[in-house]
Amino acid sequence: MSATPPPVSSSHESPVSLPARSSAHSPASLTDLAARLRAAGCVFAEDEAELLASAAGTAEEFDAMAERRAAGLPLEHVLGWAEFCGTRIAVEPGVFVPRRRTEFLVRQAAALTGPGALVVDLCCGSGALGAALAAAVAPAEQRPYGGGESYHGSASYEPVERLGRIELHAADVDPAAVRCARRNVAAAGGHVHEGDLYEALPRRLRGRIEVLLANVPYVPSGSVSLLPAEARVHEPLVALDGGADGLDVLRRVAAGAARWLAPGGSVLMETGEAQAGEAAAAMESLGLTARVAGCEELGATVLIGTRPAGEASEGPR
Repeated sequence: MSATPPPVSSSHESPVSLPARSSAHSPASLTDLAARLRAAGCVFAEDEAELLASAAGTAEEFDAMAERRAAGLPLEHVLGWAEFCGTRIAVEPGVFVPRRRTEFLVRQAAALTGPGALVVDLCCGSGALGAALAAAVAPAEQRPYGGGESYHGSASYEPVERLGRIELHAADVDPAAVRCARRNVAAAGGHVHEGDLYEALPRRLRGRIEVLLANVPYVPSGSVSLLPAEARVHEPLVALDGGADGLDVLRRVAAGAARWLAPGGSVLMETGEAQAGEAAAAMESLGLTARVAGCEELGATVLIGTRPAGEASEGPR
């Protein structure tokens, strides 16, 4: 089974668009940079040039950032942040960049997340999903003002942890991702664990998770080579390669979900549209009720599996 690899970078999606401070660089330097970026294959070269100029504190820093971007480093890695769900998420070189399409998954999760819910962001990467969900379920007065910054160091964000709205845990197998995620979930009072899927989580969470987010890799192994170089070269293969049919990790997450979810709890995973039927069938075979939600605008497909509410919880072991 094959699936079309999802868009992966700012060369294929419109670049981050949060307000940037005025640039001190001349129009000529911006025009020159835009030309360099366009020659390097950047679709939104003019917008990227403005963002790089706004982020650079000095002419030397501007030149260095421009050189890294023209050499193919993802824009988000050059800037040090990515826009996701209207907020800025800190990203570091070697860490998976959150995609715009995955905002649909967060919206679906927000509809299932009540006050005080126990939430886990599995395969968390930068921690973008958990951080965005924590912000989404906070009262309006506690959210980033006007879609402003929300990651570590922001002056415009009231920490979600003061509200006790959700208990957030995140986990990833990659140490670089874990380090990055800790920056992003700090405002929500979240905890980040290192390890392979459920093995990373504290045993006390077993049978208690109400909302489980898992942005699993779902590109079939044979299609990874078709991804843009920004992903293949600069993001970890473990965050992209989903095995022969793209569903290996999804199946592993679904297999453990019935034990780790609370009765009535749900697991949400992104997948390719062509994979959704097989993925849903796998989830149903593991004792979860499955449904598929899609967003044509973002080209997103989300699989939602729910543990039957009447089942007794196994609890920690």
